[in-house]
Amino acid sequence: MSGRPNVLGIVLAGGEGKRLMPLTADRAKPAVPFGGVYRLVDFVLSNLVNGGIHRICVLTQYKSHSLDRHVSTTWRMTGLLGDYVTPVPAQQRLGPRWYLGSADAIYQSLNLVHDEQPDYIVVFGADHVYRMDPRQMLDRHIDAGAGVTVAGIRVPREQASAFGIITTADRSSRIDGFLEKPADPPGLADDPDRVFASMGNYIFSTKVLIDALQHDAEDENSVHDMGGSILPLLTERGQAQVYDFDDNEVPGETDRDHGYWRDVGTLDAYYEAHMDLISIQPVFNLYNRQWPIFTNQAQRPPAKFVAGGIAGESMVSTGCIISGQVTGSVLAPGVIVEQGAVVQESVLLEGVRVGRGAVVRRAILDKNVVVPAGATIGVNPEHDARHFTVSAGGIVALGKGQRVP
Repeated sequence: MSGRPNVLGIVLAGGEGKRLMPLTADRAKPAVPFGGVYRLVDFVLSNLVNGGIHRICVLTQYKSHSLDRHVSTTWRMTGLLGDYVTPVPAQQRLGPRWYLGSADAIYQSLNLVHDEQPDYIVVFGADHVYRMDPRQMLDRHIDAGAGVTVAGIRVPREQASAFGIITTADRSSRIDGFLEKPADPPGLADDPDRVFASMGNYIFSTKVLIDALQHDAEDENSVHDMGGSILPLLTERGQAQVYDFDDNEVPGETDRDHGYWRDVGTLDAYYEAHMDLISIQPVFNLYNRQWPIFTNQAQRPPAKFVAGGIAGESMVSTGCIISGQVTGSVLAPGVIVEQGAVVQESVLLEGVRVGRGAVVRRAILDKNVVVPAGATIGVNPEHDARHFTVSAGGIVALGKGQRVP
């Protein structure tokens, strides 16, 4: 135990998530529910805790009440060994201003680093769906003696315009450049048709990070962002290396879900990630007992199917009562689908009620939405466009408690 390096985890959870509206109208993006019973922040916290990182600060800012409450009530670590997961709201320690960017968020929270005095700092984002063993990335960082190690995932070159792209020197892991959403980046030396996209996960040697944050804080022209400011600075200094996410092997994973990572920053991506959960051999397997995703679930009775109610190729949470037909969908706790109602390829969050004879197709319904008897969602595109949010991919989304005409 004493021979292990002292590691502090910092989770960046202050994002607004504007592209996920209306799901983020009343909550921060990391607090958005996912997979029936989880919240997005549960995935990064589960990865860190499963990976042996048990001292974690979650930096929050926008509409953070439900996020702060979830972290405080769910992620209770034993204090006997000094372990903790704690939400840290913006505190304006350096003056009357909020965080200017992700780098500024850590800079304004350096008291956490000074208190803990870690050897290494793991800085991960809070709004991605994936499994990852951070110990393997940390070992690679220590062995290389790098200032920062950046997790990179291989994506097809034609998808590069959606990501921040990492370029490397020759066939080495040393980073020599960052390209922000490039149209035609160079391919990898060992795989010309693919490029490294930054996953937003970093491991720093503590002294290197503190020095870079102080340098960035003095730069009036900086955007004070980890990816846009700190990493280019350390790249110029020759202190940055990439860690290939494909090298990460998580206990209990299958060949099908190895290397799974989704940025659920849009309604379409959020919807598609849910659809990845429900096949017989899911693209992302929530049933891996060797690397569980932890959360806190309300005390509810088991799901009940009555009056001929059925569900196929779906995930149905506790407290649900199904009297209608559900196919290809994910239902959060407490959802009620009444007789004659049809729910197809949809995501229904906690407390949604679908009335008799109603039809819901390819939709995302936030908490406590009530679909009246006989109403339709996802059936009439013109009607949906007038009353609801419709994504680029045609997914109909309703916010918390939104009224259905």
